[in-house]
Amino acid sequence: MKRRGQLFLFAVFSTVFIACNNEKPAESVEIIEPAVEFEAPSKETFASDDIQIESYDFETFKPFLNQKDGKIHVINFWATWCVPCVAELPYFEAITTNHPEIDVTLVSLDFANQVEKSLIPFMKKNNIQSRVILLDDPDGNSWIPQVDENWSGAIPATIIYQDDKWEFYEKSFSEEELQTELNKFTNT
Repeated sequence: MKRRGQLFLFAVFSTVFIACNNEKPAESVEIIEPAVEFEAPSKETFASDDIQIESYDFETFKPFLNQKDGKIHVINFWATWCVPCVAELPYFEAITTNHPEIDVTLVSLDFANQVEKSLIPFMKKNNIQSRVILLDDPDGNSWIPQVDENWSGAIPATIIYQDDKWEFYEKSFSEEELQTELNKFTNT
Protein backbone atom coordinates (compact mmCIF):
# COMPACT_ATOMS: atom_id res chain seq x y z
CA MET A 1 0.00 0.00 0.00
CA LYS A 2 2.83 2.39 0.88
CA ARG A 3 4.46 1.69 -2.48
CA ARG A 4 1.25 2.54 -4.34
CA GLY A 5 1.01 5.82 -2.39
CA GLN A 6 4.60 6.66 -3.31
CA LEU A 7 3.89 5.89 -6.96
CA PHE A 8 0.81 8.13 -6.85
CA LEU A 9 2.85 10.99 -5.36
CA PHE A 10 5.53 10.48 -7.98
CA ALA A 11 2.92 10.57 -10.76
CA VAL A 12 1.28 13.74 -9.42
CA PHE A 13 4.53 15.65 -8.97
CA SER A 14 5.92 14.34 -12.26
CA THR A 15 2.86 15.74 -14.01
CA VAL A 16 3.32 19.09 -12.26
CA PHE A 17 7.03 19.10 -13.12
CA ILE A 18 6.45 18.28 -16.79
CA ALA A 19 3.73 20.89 -17.03
CA CYS A 20 5.91 23.50 -15.31
CA ASN A 21 6.31 25.59 -18.47
CA ASN A 22 2.66 25.40 -19.49
CA GLU A 23 1.26 28.92 -19.79
CA LYS A 24 -2.38 29.90 -19.94
CA PRO A 25 -3.96 33.35 -20.07
CA ALA A 26 -5.16 34.97 -16.90
CA GLU A 27 -8.56 33.86 -15.67
CA SER A 28 -10.98 35.71 -13.42
CA VAL A 29 -12.72 33.74 -10.72
CA GLU A 30 -15.41 34.90 -8.32
CA ILE A 31 -15.02 33.65 -4.77
CA ILE A 32 -18.36 32.51 -3.40
CA GLU A 33 -17.18 31.21 -0.02
CA PRO A 34 -18.17 33.24 3.03
CA ALA A 35 -15.52 35.35 4.74
CA VAL A 36 -13.54 33.48 7.34
CA GLU A 37 -11.38 34.81 10.10
CA PHE A 38 -7.78 33.95 9.28
CA GLU A 39 -6.49 31.21 11.55
CA ALA A 40 -4.62 28.48 9.74
CA PRO A 41 -3.05 25.94 12.07
CA SER A 42 -0.06 24.30 10.45
CA LYS A 43 0.56 20.54 10.42
CA GLU A 44 4.24 20.85 11.21
CA THR A 45 6.96 23.48 11.40
CA PHE A 46 10.41 22.99 9.92
CA ALA A 47 13.11 25.20 11.40
CA SER A 48 16.76 25.87 10.79
CA ASP A 49 18.58 28.82 12.35
CA ASP A 50 16.33 31.82 11.69
CA ILE A 51 14.14 30.19 9.01
CA GLN A 52 10.84 28.57 9.85
CA ILE A 53 8.54 26.93 7.32
CA GLU A 54 5.06 25.91 8.35
CA SER A 55 3.49 22.93 6.62
CA TYR A 56 -0.21 22.79 5.73
CA ASP A 57 -2.58 20.31 4.17
CA PHE A 58 -5.15 21.91 1.86
CA GLU A 59 -7.89 22.19 4.48
CA THR A 60 -5.66 24.17 6.84
CA PHE A 61 -4.27 26.19 3.89
CA LYS A 62 -7.70 27.32 2.60
CA PRO A 63 -7.94 30.41 4.85
CA PHE A 64 -4.96 31.89 2.95
CA LEU A 65 -7.24 32.02 -0.11
CA ASN A 66 -10.07 34.01 1.41
CA GLN A 67 -8.89 36.80 3.68
CA LYS A 68 -11.37 39.69 3.66
CA ASP A 69 -9.14 42.31 5.25
CA GLY A 70 -8.82 44.97 2.53
CA LYS A 71 -5.21 43.99 1.80
CA ILE A 72 -3.85 42.84 -1.54
CA HIS A 73 -2.73 39.21 -1.26
CA VAL A 74 -0.31 37.55 -3.67
CA ILE A 75 -0.03 33.77 -3.44
CA ASN A 76 2.53 32.08 -5.66
CA PHE A 77 2.68 28.28 -6.04
CA TRP A 78 6.21 27.18 -6.84
CA ALA A 79 8.95 24.62 -6.13
CA THR A 80 12.74 24.76 -5.92
CA TRP A 81 13.01 22.27 -8.82
CA CYS A 82 10.82 24.38 -11.17
CA VAL A 83 13.12 26.58 -13.30
CA PRO A 84 10.44 29.14 -14.34
CA CYS A 85 9.29 29.36 -10.72
CA VAL A 86 12.77 30.16 -9.48
CA ALA A 87 13.31 32.67 -12.30
CA GLU A 88 10.32 34.77 -11.23
CA LEU A 89 10.96 34.68 -7.46
CA PRO A 90 12.97 37.95 -7.47
CA TYR A 91 9.86 39.78 -8.71
CA PHE A 92 7.82 38.50 -5.77
CA GLU A 93 10.68 39.37 -3.43
CA ALA A 94 10.66 42.92 -4.84
CA ILE A 95 6.98 43.20 -3.88
CA THR A 96 7.80 42.07 -0.33
CA THR A 97 10.63 44.61 -0.09
CA ASN A 98 9.03 47.59 -1.84
CA HIS A 99 5.37 47.13 -0.89
CA PRO A 100 5.06 45.95 2.72
CA GLU A 101 1.33 46.68 2.55
CA ILE A 102 0.95 43.78 0.08
CA ASP A 103 0.86 40.31 1.63
CA VAL A 104 3.07 37.89 -0.35
CA THR A 105 2.97 34.16 0.38
CA LEU A 106 5.18 31.73 -1.53
CA VAL A 107 3.57 28.29 -1.39
CA SER A 108 6.20 25.63 -1.90
CA LEU A 109 5.12 22.35 -3.47
CA ASP A 110 8.43 20.68 -2.66
CA PHE A 111 8.27 17.30 -0.94
CA ALA A 112 8.09 17.53 2.87
CA ASN A 113 11.07 15.18 3.20
CA GLN A 114 13.15 17.65 1.15
CA VAL A 115 12.43 20.80 3.16
CA GLU A 116 15.56 20.64 5.29
CA LYS A 117 17.79 19.39 2.44
CA SER A 118 16.53 21.61 -0.39
CA LEU A 119 13.99 24.29 0.52
CA ILE A 120 15.64 25.83 3.59
CA PRO A 121 19.12 25.92 1.96
CA PHE A 122 17.52 27.47 -1.17
CA MET A 123 15.90 30.17 0.97
CA LYS A 124 19.18 30.92 2.73
CA LYS A 125 21.21 31.01 -0.48
CA ASN A 126 18.71 33.33 -2.19
CA ASN A 127 17.93 35.41 0.92
CA ILE A 128 14.18 34.87 0.54
CA GLN A 129 12.34 37.38 2.75
CA SER A 130 8.76 36.63 1.69
CA ARG A 131 6.67 34.28 3.81
CA VAL A 132 7.24 30.72 2.57
CA ILE A 133 4.94 27.88 3.53
CA LEU A 134 4.81 24.26 2.44
CA LEU A 135 1.61 22.81 0.99
CA ASP A 136 1.98 19.17 1.90
CA ASP A 137 -1.16 17.55 0.52
CA PRO A 138 -0.58 14.77 -2.02
CA ASP A 139 -4.21 14.68 -3.19
CA GLY A 140 -3.74 17.33 -5.86
CA ASN A 141 -6.68 15.95 -7.80
CA SER A 142 -8.97 17.21 -5.07
CA TRP A 143 -7.38 20.53 -4.06
CA ILE A 144 -6.09 21.93 -7.39
CA PRO A 145 -9.61 22.57 -8.78
CA GLN A 146 -10.56 24.15 -5.45
CA VAL A 147 -7.88 26.77 -6.00
CA ASP A 148 -9.11 27.40 -9.55
CA GLU A 149 -11.37 25.16 -11.63
CA ASN A 150 -9.25 25.79 -14.76
CA TRP A 151 -5.86 25.13 -13.12
CA SER A 152 -4.11 22.17 -14.74
CA GLY A 153 -1.77 21.90 -11.76
CA ALA A 154 1.21 23.34 -13.64
CA ILE A 155 3.50 25.71 -11.78
CA PRO A 156 4.27 28.49 -11.43
CA ALA A 157 0.76 29.62 -10.68
CA THR A 158 -0.24 32.81 -8.91
CA ILE A 159 -3.32 34.29 -7.31
CA ILE A 160 -3.70 38.00 -6.70
CA TYR A 161 -6.76 39.02 -4.73
CA GLN A 162 -8.21 41.73 -2.57
CA ASP A 163 -11.44 40.93 -0.76
CA ASP A 164 -13.82 39.82 -3.58
CA LYS A 165 -11.59 40.79 -6.53
CA TRP A 166 -9.63 37.70 -7.62
CA GLU A 167 -7.29 36.84 -10.51
CA PHE A 168 -5.64 33.50 -11.17
CA TYR A 169 -2.61 33.09 -13.46
CA GLU A 170 -1.09 29.82 -14.62
CA LYS A 171 2.10 31.26 -16.06
CA SER A 172 5.53 32.57 -15.33
CA PHE A 173 5.70 36.35 -14.91
CA SER A 174 8.22 38.86 -16.15
CA GLU A 175 8.77 41.73 -13.73
CA GLU A 176 6.73 44.06 -15.94
CA GLU A 177 3.84 41.60 -16.29
CA LEU A 178 3.61 41.09 -12.54
CA GLN A 179 3.66 44.85 -11.93
CA THR A 180 0.92 45.37 -14.56
CA GLU A 181 -1.29 42.80 -12.81
CA LEU A 182 -0.63 44.33 -9.39
CA ASN A 183 -1.52 47.77 -10.76
CA LYS A 184 -5.01 46.44 -11.50
CA PHE A 185 -5.44 46.09 -7.76
CA THR A 186 -3.60 49.19 -6.57
CA ASN A 187 -5.33 51.57 -9.01
CA THR A 188 -8.92 50.69 -8.09
